[in-house]
Amino acid sequence: MAAEKAKRTGRIKQMVEIYRTTRVRDRNLTLALLVSFLAPVVVSLLLAWLLPGSWLNWVVWPLSGVLVGILLVMIVLGRRAEKAAYQQIDGRPGAVGAVVQGALRRSWRGSEVPVSINRNQDAVYRVVGRGGVVLISEGSRARTERMAADEERKVKRALRNVEVVHLYVGPDGDGIPLHKLSRTLVKLKPKMSRAEVTAVYNRLSSLQATPIGIPKGMDPNRVRPQRPR
Repeated sequence: MAAEKAKRTGRIKQMVEIYRTTRVRDRNLTLALLVSFLAPVVVSLLLAWLLPGSWLNWVVWPLSGVLVGILLVMIVLGRRAEKAAYQQIDGRPGAVGAVVQGALRRSWRGSEVPVSINRNQDAVYRVVGRGGVVLISEGSRARTERMAADEERKVKRALRNVEVVHLYVGPDGDGIPLHKLSRTLVKLKPKMSRAEVTAVYNRLSSLQATPIGIPKGMDPNRVRPQRPR
């Protein structure tokens, strides 16, 4: 019992700390959390008043509304905390590597180390998942287009039938915002099974002769967004 109580206390402290940290960069956070909590509570009270039934309606519906409200608060806090964390590192060399290391879903495999990098610290990262082999360019689009094309040719030489998808995260107008990168990958149409993902990832990893260092100025281990547990 003592351990369980300590665990719950730890979670509450963690959420409070995440709230304080996120509020510094997200001025509308408090309002968003209040709306997330109050909206289902108000709806549940209306349902208790409108729907015919016994006095139990005034217990079951409001209680359900409170529980849904708490759940929504946790979801909204987690997403806005993640967005604020990514905004903090957005535009810095290695930011995409931080996402690859700390936020990719289990169905995706990749490394925070880029497969290609130039002296301007523009980089190309490679991840493998159900959506195929994805090359993620970071930096100037004009400089990374050729780098990404070279990497695609390498992939095609090793695996002819695997589709390669190009994504771009950077300052140019049509770039994907850093905080939306993980969701963009998840939305890609599945093209490979889990077994194929593992086989393709292992095959491509074996071709990476020499590891490329992480760009200076970014330590992905220190920029993972905190999430409520």
